[in-house]
Order: sequence, then structure tokens, then C-alpha cells
Amino acid sequence: MFSEENKAAFRNPLNLNNPIAVQVLGICSALAVTSQLKPAIVMGLSVTVITAFSNVIISLLRKTIPNRIRIIVQLVVVAALVTIVSQLLKAYVYDVSVQLSVYVGLIITNCILMGRLEAFAMQNGPWSSFLDGIGNGLGYAIILVIVGFIRELFGLGTLFGFNVIPQALTKAGYCNNGMMLMPAMSLIIVGCVIWAHRSINKEEKK
Repeated sequence: MFSEENKAAFRNPLNLNNPIAVQVLGICSALAVTSQLKPAIVMGLSVTVITAFSNVIISLLRKTIPNRIRIIVQLVVVAALVTIVSQLLKAYVYDVSVQLSVYVGLIITNCILMGRLEAFAMQNGPWSSFLDGIGNGLGYAIILVIVGFIRELFGLGTLFGFNVIPQALTKAGYCNNGMMLMPAMSLIIVGCVIWAHRSINKEEKK
């Protein structure tokens, strides 16, 4: 159950084969939903759940899906799961679902998700596919959390909506950097995260 191949399927996307930092996939949503930490976490978890379970479903069906309609079947499975997750978010965390806006629905076309279905779930068993989905979803979520943490902390001076900048620092002249909340800044931060990740892991990849 926890063979080296299964461990690698789960572990590699967290670091050495991270979908954003290495494969540069899923960048659009990473830029759009990271102005605050809470929606970044919810988006990351949503993608993780959808990727894991869509991988399992497609893996179970892989031998019965005609090759010519495999993409259509994958889209139908993903769309069903996205709809379920979207309705759950609206029911239990409505304020966050409003912040995420259309980006929950756009998970259907997320290139990380579709890539894992085509490249992994169609070739491997359900358990391996589940681990691969969890690993890639969490790898995606880690980058979103890092970017969301930096942008909310320096842009608003808050984390999860709570003020974390000491009042004394504010009185001394510190002010929040509004540029952190601009879309262009998210691209710069993601670029810095990718650069740092590749620099740290350069020797290990060799």
C-alpha cells in the first residue's frame, strides 16, 4: 500500500515536482485568489479534494472509457465534483465562496487537475491515483498559502482578518503596502517563490 512508488506519487508534488513551482501549472488561480490567506486555503483544499477524488473515479473507470471520449468523461467527472464542492462552500463558507467568485467553477479547466487525470489516473490504480491527487493538490495549496500569507500580511496587516501588526509599529510610521493587493504583485511573489524553490532544490535535482 505504501510502496516506494506510492510514496513518491504523494511526496514529489509537495516539493521536487511541485505543480506551480516546477511545472508552472495552475498559475491563473494562484494569482487571482491569494490577496488574503483564507480564500487561498479554501481554494487549495478545494482543488486537493477534487483532484484526489476525480483521480480515483477516473482510475476506476479507465479500462471502460473509450479512448476517443476520454477527455469528455474526465470533464464530466470533474464538473460533477466541482459542482458539489461549490455548493458546499456556498452552504458553509458563503463569504469565502463570494471572494473566490468564478474561480471555483474554473477548477474544471485547471491544468493541474486535467494533467493528472490524463497522465496518471488513466495509467494507474485507484490508491496510487488518490495519493497522486492529494500530493498535487497539497503542492498547489502550499504555494497559494505562502503567497496569500505574504500578500495579506504586508498588504492589509492582517492574517485571517485579524490585525497582527503591533500598534506601536503603526504609530512609529509603519503603513501597509497597498501594492501587495494588486494582481501584478501576486505575479511577482509567485515568481520569487519559484526562484527560491528552484534555488533551494537545485543540488537535490542533480
